[in-house]
Amino acid sequence: MNENTLLQIDNLESGYNGSVVLRDVGLRVARGQVVCLMGRNGVGKTTLLKSVMGLLKAQRGSLQFDGWDMTKAATDTRAVAGIGYVPQGREIFAQLTVQENLEMGLEAQKARARKHKSSTRSEEIKVPDIVYDTFPLLGKMLHRKGGELSGGQQQQLSIGRALATKPTLLLLDEPMEGIQPSVVAEIEHGLQTIKKSREIAVLLVEQSLTFATQIADYYYVLDHGRIVAHGDPTQIDEAAMRQHLTV
Repeated sequence: MNENTLLQIDNLESGYNGSVVLRDVGLRVARGQVVCLMGRNGVGKTTLLKSVMGLLKAQRGSLQFDGWDMTKAATDTRAVAGIGYVPQGREIFAQLTVQENLEMGLEAQKARARKHKSSTRSEEIKVPDIVYDTFPLLGKMLHRKGGELSGGQQQQLSIGRALATKPTLLLLDEPMEGIQPSVVAEIEHGLQTIKKSREIAVLLVEQSLTFATQIADYYYVLDHGRIVAHGDPTQIDEAAMRQHLTV
Protein backbone atom coordinates (compact mmCIF):
# COMPACT_ATOMS: atom_id res chain seq x y z
CA MET A 1 0.00 0.00 0.00
CA ASN A 2 1.47 3.34 -1.07
CA GLU A 3 2.14 5.56 1.95
CA ASN A 4 0.07 8.34 0.34
CA THR A 5 -2.93 6.02 -0.09
CA LEU A 6 -5.57 6.47 2.61
CA LEU A 7 -8.27 4.09 1.35
CA GLN A 8 -7.50 1.00 -0.71
CA ILE A 9 -10.20 -1.38 -1.92
CA ASP A 10 -9.27 -4.58 -3.73
CA ASN A 11 -11.51 -7.17 -5.41
CA LEU A 12 -14.53 -6.08 -3.35
CA GLU A 13 -17.69 -8.13 -3.62
CA SER A 14 -20.63 -6.87 -1.57
CA GLY A 15 -24.41 -6.75 -1.55
CA TYR A 16 -27.59 -7.39 0.41
CA ASN A 17 -28.93 -10.58 1.98
CA GLY A 18 -26.52 -12.78 0.06
CA SER A 19 -27.13 -11.09 -3.31
CA VAL A 20 -24.13 -9.56 -5.04
CA VAL A 21 -24.26 -5.89 -6.11
CA LEU A 22 -20.55 -5.04 -6.36
CA ARG A 23 -18.20 -7.33 -8.23
CA ASP A 24 -14.40 -7.20 -8.21
CA VAL A 25 -14.30 -3.49 -7.34
CA GLY A 26 -10.93 -1.82 -6.88
CA LEU A 27 -10.57 1.82 -5.81
CA ARG A 28 -7.98 4.13 -4.27
CA VAL A 29 -8.31 7.44 -2.40
CA ALA A 30 -5.12 9.32 -1.53
CA ARG A 31 -4.70 11.56 1.50
CA GLY A 32 -6.43 14.91 1.00
CA GLN A 33 -7.79 13.83 -2.39
CA VAL A 34 -11.35 14.33 -3.66
CA VAL A 35 -12.58 11.30 -5.59
CA CYS A 36 -15.95 11.30 -7.36
CA LEU A 37 -17.90 8.10 -7.79
CA MET A 38 -20.38 8.33 -10.65
CA GLY A 39 -22.92 6.13 -12.38
CA ARG A 40 -26.64 5.68 -13.00
CA ASN A 41 -29.07 5.05 -10.16
CA GLY A 42 -28.98 1.48 -8.91
CA VAL A 43 -25.48 0.55 -10.10
CA GLY A 44 -23.96 0.16 -6.63
CA LYS A 45 -22.65 3.58 -5.57
CA THR A 46 -24.45 3.65 -2.21
CA THR A 47 -23.57 -0.01 -1.69
CA LEU A 48 -19.90 0.90 -2.09
CA LEU A 49 -20.07 3.69 0.50
CA LYS A 50 -21.94 1.45 2.93
CA SER A 51 -19.29 -1.22 2.44
CA VAL A 52 -16.53 1.27 3.23
CA MET A 53 -18.41 2.38 6.36
CA GLY A 54 -19.01 -1.21 7.46
CA LEU A 55 -22.80 -1.02 7.21
CA LEU A 56 -22.50 -3.85 4.69
CA LYS A 57 -19.93 -6.59 5.17
CA ALA A 58 -17.62 -7.54 2.33
CA GLN A 59 -18.44 -10.96 0.92
CA ARG A 60 -15.05 -11.06 -0.77
CA GLY A 61 -12.00 -8.81 -1.18
CA SER A 62 -10.35 -6.39 1.21
CA LEU A 63 -10.59 -2.82 2.46
CA GLN A 64 -7.61 -1.02 3.99
CA PHE A 65 -7.70 2.35 5.69
CA ASP A 66 -4.46 4.13 6.49
CA GLY A 67 -2.59 0.83 6.29
CA TRP A 68 -5.07 -0.98 8.57
CA ASP A 69 -7.07 -3.96 7.31
CA MET A 70 -10.63 -2.98 8.24
CA THR A 71 -12.38 -5.61 6.10
CA LYS A 72 -14.08 -7.19 9.11
CA ALA A 73 -14.14 -4.16 11.44
CA ALA A 74 -17.36 -2.82 12.97
CA THR A 75 -18.88 0.47 11.81
CA ASP A 76 -18.13 2.31 15.06
CA THR A 77 -14.51 1.15 14.94
CA ARG A 78 -14.19 2.64 11.46
CA ALA A 79 -15.72 5.92 12.65
CA VAL A 80 -13.25 6.16 15.52
CA ALA A 81 -10.42 5.40 13.08
CA GLY A 82 -11.35 8.52 11.11
CA ILE A 83 -14.11 7.78 8.57
CA GLY A 84 -17.10 10.14 8.47
CA TYR A 85 -20.27 9.26 6.55
CA VAL A 86 -23.15 11.40 5.29
CA PRO A 87 -25.87 9.14 3.81
CA GLN A 88 -28.66 10.10 1.47
CA GLY A 89 -31.58 11.55 3.41
CA ARG A 90 -29.38 13.51 5.84
CA GLU A 91 -30.66 11.76 9.02
CA ILE A 92 -30.13 14.67 11.39
CA PHE A 93 -31.75 14.69 14.86
CA ALA A 94 -34.84 16.86 14.34
CA GLN A 95 -35.57 17.48 18.03
CA LEU A 96 -31.99 18.49 18.88
CA THR A 97 -30.55 21.93 18.25
CA VAL A 98 -27.89 22.54 15.62
CA GLN A 99 -25.30 22.73 18.39
CA GLU A 100 -26.48 19.46 19.93
CA ASN A 101 -26.42 17.76 16.52
CA LEU A 102 -22.84 18.93 15.97
CA GLU A 103 -21.82 17.80 19.44
CA MET A 104 -23.03 14.28 18.59
CA GLY A 105 -20.08 14.19 16.22
CA LEU A 106 -17.69 14.70 19.13
CA GLU A 107 -18.26 11.16 20.40
CA ALA A 108 -15.84 9.80 17.80
CA GLN A 109 -13.22 12.32 18.93
CA LYS A 110 -13.69 11.30 22.56
CA ALA A 111 -13.47 7.60 21.72
CA ARG A 112 -10.30 8.26 19.72
CA ALA A 113 -8.76 10.11 22.65
CA ARG A 114 -9.59 7.22 25.00
CA LYS A 115 -8.19 4.68 22.58
CA HIS A 116 -4.89 6.50 22.31
CA LYS A 117 -4.95 7.44 26.00
CA SER A 118 -4.63 11.07 25.02
CA SER A 119 -4.03 13.64 27.72
CA THR A 120 -6.71 15.78 26.04
CA ARG A 121 -9.52 16.29 28.52
CA SER A 122 -13.07 15.73 27.30
CA GLU A 123 -13.96 19.39 27.92
CA GLU A 124 -11.22 20.43 25.49
CA ILE A 125 -12.76 18.38 22.70
CA LYS A 126 -14.92 20.76 20.71
CA VAL A 127 -16.49 21.24 17.31
CA PRO A 128 -13.53 21.99 15.00
CA ASP A 129 -13.26 25.31 13.21
CA ILE A 130 -13.50 23.64 9.80
CA VAL A 131 -17.23 23.04 10.45
CA TYR A 132 -17.96 26.76 10.66
CA ASP A 133 -15.38 27.66 8.00
CA THR A 134 -17.14 25.26 5.63
CA PHE A 135 -20.71 26.26 6.52
CA PRO A 136 -20.78 29.68 8.29
CA LEU A 137 -24.58 29.50 8.45
CA LEU A 138 -24.40 26.79 11.11
CA GLY A 139 -22.64 29.10 13.53
CA LYS A 140 -25.56 31.53 13.27
CA MET A 141 -28.22 28.86 13.91
CA LEU A 142 -26.77 26.95 16.86
CA HIS A 143 -29.91 27.20 18.99
CA ARG A 144 -32.43 26.28 16.29
CA LYS A 145 -33.79 22.76 16.22
CA GLY A 146 -32.70 20.59 13.33
CA GLY A 147 -36.28 19.95 12.32
CA GLU A 148 -36.85 23.67 11.79
CA LEU A 149 -34.15 23.92 9.12
CA SER A 150 -34.75 23.76 5.39
CA GLY A 151 -33.63 20.67 3.49
CA GLY A 152 -30.49 22.40 2.30
CA GLN A 153 -29.65 23.64 5.80
CA GLN A 154 -30.17 20.14 7.17
CA GLN A 155 -27.74 18.84 4.58
CA GLN A 156 -25.15 21.36 5.71
CA LEU A 157 -25.77 20.26 9.29
CA SER A 158 -25.39 16.60 8.35
CA ILE A 159 -22.04 17.27 6.67
CA GLY A 160 -21.02 19.53 9.56
CA ARG A 161 -21.77 16.77 12.08
CA ALA A 162 -19.57 14.37 10.10
CA LEU A 163 -16.80 17.00 10.02
CA ALA A 164 -17.12 17.34 13.81
CA THR A 165 -15.75 13.80 14.13
CA LYS A 166 -12.47 15.17 12.67
CA PRO A 167 -12.34 12.53 9.93
CA THR A 168 -9.45 11.93 7.59
CA LEU A 169 -11.90 10.40 5.07
CA LEU A 170 -15.38 11.79 4.42
CA LEU A 171 -17.98 9.73 2.53
CA LEU A 172 -20.74 11.81 0.91
CA ASP A 173 -23.70 10.18 -0.82
CA GLU A 174 -25.20 12.67 -3.33
CA PRO A 175 -25.16 15.68 -0.98
CA MET A 176 -26.80 17.95 -3.57
CA GLU A 177 -29.77 15.67 -4.29
CA GLY A 178 -33.13 17.37 -3.75
CA ILE A 179 -31.55 20.64 -2.59
CA GLN A 180 -32.77 24.03 -3.81
CA PRO A 181 -30.36 25.65 -6.30
CA SER A 182 -29.42 28.56 -4.01
CA VAL A 183 -28.22 26.16 -1.31
CA VAL A 184 -26.53 23.83 -3.79
CA ALA A 185 -24.07 26.67 -4.44
CA GLU A 186 -23.37 26.93 -0.69
CA ILE A 187 -22.73 23.20 -0.39
CA GLU A 188 -20.50 23.21 -3.46
CA HIS A 189 -18.55 26.11 -1.96
CA GLY A 190 -18.29 24.17 1.30
CA LEU A 191 -16.85 21.14 -0.47
CA GLN A 192 -14.32 23.38 -2.21
CA THR A 193 -13.33 24.68 1.25
CA ILE A 194 -12.77 21.11 2.45
CA LYS A 195 -10.71 20.35 -0.64
CA LYS A 196 -8.52 23.43 -0.19
CA SER A 197 -7.63 22.37 3.34
CA ARG A 198 -6.17 19.09 2.00
CA GLU A 199 -6.64 17.70 5.50
CA ILE A 200 -9.62 15.51 4.63
CA ALA A 201 -9.98 13.09 1.74
CA VAL A 202 -13.47 12.88 0.22
CA LEU A 203 -15.19 10.04 -1.59
CA LEU A 204 -18.19 11.72 -3.18
CA VAL A 205 -21.13 10.15 -5.00
CA GLU A 206 -22.15 12.78 -7.54
CA GLN A 207 -24.40 12.76 -10.61
CA SER A 208 -23.41 16.15 -12.02
CA LEU A 209 -20.59 15.70 -14.50
CA THR A 210 -20.00 19.46 -14.50
CA PHE A 211 -19.45 19.63 -10.74
CA ALA A 212 -17.44 16.42 -10.71
CA THR A 213 -14.96 17.86 -13.20
CA GLN A 214 -14.72 21.04 -11.11
CA ILE A 215 -13.95 19.41 -7.77
CA ALA A 216 -12.57 15.92 -8.36
CA ASP A 217 -8.90 15.01 -8.40
CA TYR A 218 -9.86 11.58 -9.71
CA TYR A 219 -13.05 9.79 -10.71
CA TYR A 220 -14.49 6.30 -10.95
CA VAL A 221 -17.59 5.21 -12.87
CA LEU A 222 -19.69 2.24 -11.74
CA ASP A 223 -21.96 0.28 -14.06
CA HIS A 224 -23.72 -2.95 -13.13
CA GLY A 225 -21.61 -3.19 -9.99
CA ARG A 226 -18.24 -2.91 -11.71
CA ILE A 227 -15.77 -0.09 -12.27
CA VAL A 228 -15.97 0.62 -16.00
CA ALA A 229 -13.92 3.83 -16.19
CA HIS A 230 -11.58 5.87 -14.02
CA GLY A 231 -9.00 8.57 -14.39
CA ASP A 232 -8.14 12.24 -14.25
CA PRO A 233 -11.29 14.37 -14.75
CA THR A 234 -9.41 16.77 -17.03
CA GLN A 235 -9.23 13.93 -19.54
CA ILE A 236 -12.89 12.89 -19.37
CA ASP A 237 -14.52 11.99 -22.67
CA GLU A 238 -17.87 13.64 -21.92
CA ALA A 239 -19.76 11.85 -24.70
CA ALA A 240 -18.58 8.44 -23.51
CA MET A 241 -19.17 9.40 -19.87
CA ARG A 242 -22.78 10.43 -20.48
CA GLN A 243 -23.49 6.97 -21.82
CA HIS A 244 -22.72 5.67 -18.33
CA LEU A 245 -24.68 8.41 -16.53
CA THR A 246 -27.92 8.71 -18.50
CA VAL A 247 -30.80 6.25 -18.27
